[in-house]
Amino acid sequence: MHWFTRLNKIVKAFVFVTLLSWLALSPAYALFVSPAKDPFVLLNNAFPAATHISEKQTHPPVWEVYQQENLVGYAFETNDIEPIPAYSGEPVNMLVVIDPQGKYLNAQIIEHHEPIILAGIPESKLAAFAEQYLGLSVNDKIKVGNSKSSEYVAIDGLSGATVTVKVMNAALTKSANEVAKTLGIIEAERGVIQPPSTIIDDLFETATWQQLTGDGSIRRLFLNRGNVDKAFDGTEAENVDNAPPGKEQEMFAEIYYALADVPTIGRNLFSEKDYDWLMSTLKPNEHMLVVLGNGYSFKGSGYVRGGIFDRIQVLQNDNEIEFRDLDHHRITDLAIAGAPQFKEMSVFRIQTHHEFDPGADWQLELLVRRQTGPIDSIFSSFQAEYDIPDRYVDTPPAIYPEPELSLVEQAWQERNVEVYILSALLLVLLLVLFFQDILVRHPKFMHNLRHAFLIVTVVFIGWSWGGQLSIVNVFTFLQALMKDFSWDLFLLDPIIFTLWSATAVILLLWGRAVYCGWLCPFGALQELINVAARYLKVPQYELPFAVHERLWAIKYLILLGLFGLSLDSLALAEKFAEIEPFKTTFLLKFDREWPFIFWAGLLLLANLFQRKTFCRYLCPLGAALSVSSNIRQFNWLKRRSECGQPCKTCAKECEIQAIHPNGQINMRECHYCLDCQITYYNADKCPPLKKLARKKRRDSSLDIPITETP
Repeated sequence: MHWFTRLNKIVKAFVFVTLLSWLALSPAYALFVSPAKDPFVLLNNAFPAATHISEKQTHPPVWEVYQQENLVGYAFETNDIEPIPAYSGEPVNMLVVIDPQGKYLNAQIIEHHEPIILAGIPESKLAAFAEQYLGLSVNDKIKVGNSKSSEYVAIDGLSGATVTVKVMNAALTKSANEVAKTLGIIEAERGVIQPPSTIIDDLFETATWQQLTGDGSIRRLFLNRGNVDKAFDGTEAENVDNAPPGKEQEMFAEIYYALADVPTIGRNLFSEKDYDWLMSTLKPNEHMLVVLGNGYSFKGSGYVRGGIFDRIQVLQNDNEIEFRDLDHHRITDLAIAGAPQFKEMSVFRIQTHHEFDPGADWQLELLVRRQTGPIDSIFSSFQAEYDIPDRYVDTPPAIYPEPELSLVEQAWQERNVEVYILSALLLVLLLVLFFQDILVRHPKFMHNLRHAFLIVTVVFIGWSWGGQLSIVNVFTFLQALMKDFSWDLFLLDPIIFTLWSATAVILLLWGRAVYCGWLCPFGALQELINVAARYLKVPQYELPFAVHERLWAIKYLILLGLFGLSLDSLALAEKFAEIEPFKTTFLLKFDREWPFIFWAGLLLLANLFQRKTFCRYLCPLGAALSVSSNIRQFNWLKRRSECGQPCKTCAKECEIQAIHPNGQINMRECHYCLDCQITYYNADKCPPLKKLARKKRRDSSLDIPITETP
């Protein structure tokens, strides 16, 4: 009974240490969901010098922050504008403050349910992450992580919380952009970009007045007195200076207008000397407008008093172009044949800063004023279109900007190289599975191949790419099924999505074994530690099979407990799922509080003396995956009738004790290492094969050669 007493002490110590470590993780981090913070309190703390904070407005839903009489900022919650679900399925609500120019002044988390932040990221790192936005503008395209494009501003992420911070960044920047557009801080983005046209300087055709007015090179604005009277109907100037009865059709104003810097127009209108002089007054990207008029003066008298022509302007898109006396030149004569006589003839310089596009449509606006009192007057405007003939200008093709990538598309674009490499690794694994009967006949090659694959799994899938699946993923998927399901939540992490897709196929075809034995980074790390320990002759301890198979139940009980918690509170279940050391080991790379490091280190050190202790007895993910073992389609692990009775070689050699004493392989516990298949084909190790070989040698020795008699 001495061995049983020692075994009882070992089991009690193991259970005690497990509970102690789990409880060490729980009280500080796992018993409470992060309480929602009062945004008004956060806002007051962010602006201690603020003298007044308004009530939250409705459109947009912002608070206005004042210092004395000065508006110093706008504050808003991201959930009010862009509530983008994060990894937990719930959005991270943030308080964001921008100044009236669109600069970020503050960013703080109000409420979230992200397990990686609740239990893995200290508040100081969250604050450091948010501080990166300070001083940036809502116009900046901000991207988490390194950016290959100069159009993006890169900020550092949080190790182990890639998906969460990308969602936070998207919610923050999209909300700020929407608020800034609504408040008029920034202009709404235009879709198609049309580069400005240029006038073709070397194109000239001799033309008459009738030809230029007939083909639209020179346009006309004509107003009769009735048109003008009607424009003032319903105003205080309705009956001021109206046309006498019968005079409504008389001309009020007749104005011809065009771009004089078009050679075919300007060189025909003016003498060669006048045209060359006018063009010499233009600077690069400036243009010349010619206006010829009779009747109502388009000049008025405002330019004499204040230097501004207040009756005429040019409109293009949202640009209003007014003219000053310095932009004006009076024309005394026209050289073109057939032109009528004009009372006023002028050219106006359109300066560069107006960004006038000669190839785009524009309008000439005439303002007609009627006096309603000694000082008061009312204006009415009349517009005339101008569309330049295409032959006069060179118009570049329109630029169609690439559509903005969604958050999911950005994630896959950024990690496409990793996904390709992972897909190649999965293909290698698939080939190993399909050709396993050939590979296991070469034990040395098979062991080297497997160990190399496990190293790649740990280094690349685990530490470099963060591709460690977790029971949290299962709970998140189940919660999504019970709510409004969306693939976007799972597509945000391409590596995890690719691994889960591969695992789903593996579960259907081979069961849990292949993932746990080949693709789980923590499982691979445990196995490699044990391989090294065995190489160094570290003593190994195995429990009697009767005890071993009863300890299997622990992981299923943990799974049931976590599942029950998830039905009430997913956040609470995710915190207790810290029994998995995956986050500590691979996502946060041991950069967290000591209880988590102690727990992960304890589980890894256990592999010096026993292979995959955590996988055997504690892993809730392994327990969840093993549920599918009964629906697997393939059972390619070969056995003989002698396996178990009398031969127990494979059962003794199985380093995770997945083979029952009767020779049956328990596929719920198997990790598909293929060691038993190596033995199955090895005539030097497999007793049934040895027996068969001896029988063949004995039978061959009894053969009597037959000699023919001549």
